[in-house]
Amino acid sequence: MLTYQKKTYEPHAAVFKALGHPVRLWIVSQLADEREHCVCEFVDKTTINFSTVSQHLQVLKGAGIVGDDKRGKQVYYKLLRPCILDFVACLKRRS
Repeated sequence: MLTYQKKTYEPHAAVFKALGHPVRLWIVSQLADEREHCVCEFVDKTTINFSTVSQHLQVLKGAGIVGDDKRGKQVYYKLLRPCILDFVACLKRRS
């Protein structure tokens, strides 16, 4: 008999929750090129301020989707779960 194990699914739910905002989905898509990006790059490509972009990146980091590396005053982010790109691509396809 199968039983529900909350602890098993909580980390997965956190990933879905983190991806539940259009800006965060866009950020993940931008990280598809497999290189690191600094916050300033995301700010330059949007009308969103630095603080807001940083907050979105912190949500993604908290869910284990992105990792960061601080270099001086800049923080660079990279995608830790590239399999998420497959899921995003799946969503973009129309049935």
